[in-house]
Amino acid sequence: MVNNKEFRGLEDKINELKKKRKAVILVHNYQLPEVQDVADFRGDSLELSRIAAKTDAEVIVFCGVHFMAETASILSPDKKVLVPDILAGCPMANMMNVSDLRKLKKEHPKAVTVGYVNTSAEVKAELDYCCTSTNATAVVNYLKNEEEIIFVPDKYLADYVSKQTGRKLILWNGYCPTHIKILPEDIKREKKFHPFAKVMVHPECLSQVVALADVALSTSQMAKYAKENEATEFIVGTEVGLIYRLKQDNPNKEFYPASERAVCPNMKRTTQEKILWALEELKEEVKVPDDIRQRAKKAIDRMLEIV
Repeated sequence: MVNNKEFRGLEDKINELKKKRKAVILVHNYQLPEVQDVADFRGDSLELSRIAAKTDAEVIVFCGVHFMAETASILSPDKKVLVPDILAGCPMANMMNVSDLRKLKKEHPKAVTVGYVNTSAEVKAELDYCCTSTNATAVVNYLKNEEEIIFVPDKYLADYVSKQTGRKLILWNGYCPTHIKILPEDIKREKKFHPFAKVMVHPECLSQVVALADVALSTSQMAKYAKENEATEFIVGTEVGLIYRLKQDNPNKEFYPASERAVCPNMKRTTQEKILWALEELKEEVKVPDDIRQRAKKAIDRMLEIV
């Protein structure tokens, strides 16, 4: 086991190199505690990319999964975007490719396409609108006059949005393998143990799980809700990594994972050692080709105009 002194030594080296490289370290809410400890910014994927674009950093180290680094590259084409582990991918994003989306669009030629940010840059380039779990409902409500709406790739987020908006959406059979591990019986069990706790779950969860929750929120919305709500206990229905941040932000409140099984192995691939190597060697760089970047950025910009 690595002791705290070793971690502090690594953190000192990371901070020293970060200054030398004029780098900013972005860390997704699901990352390991040791990785969250060296973050300049923690948050959701798009939120982090937008923050980084506004900094004067020359290098972005994105501690997350591959599509997140691509999004940072789309919004910051003049910065060098590094991902500490190039093999950290998103199974949901990999469930849809460009040919899948083109085929779906061909089958529904009148439909407007809305895609979750959890998609590759190539897929984003084929979308009319991008969305996040925070604003998906607002984006679909904005398109109220459209005859048909394709919503990809997450069928559970689509189901949630459909219920919130009353719109029938054309779906893709994608999902998050981590969130579907949280089952209705997990929520019922935790509610039995913690009857006064507020239940907050991610809209990527099964619809039966969302139905049992007090609120369905993105990870950054969960952080805000936990801080602002008067409750002192919360059952957390998302990837377990968020609980470290929640406890740090709210030391006087208690947080219980809905399921200890909700672990994303790809999110846990990043370590402090890999961050240090990325800064030392300026690898692995993620660069979106300019033609794809410009088209993908249009879908993101259209979303930002709405919300």
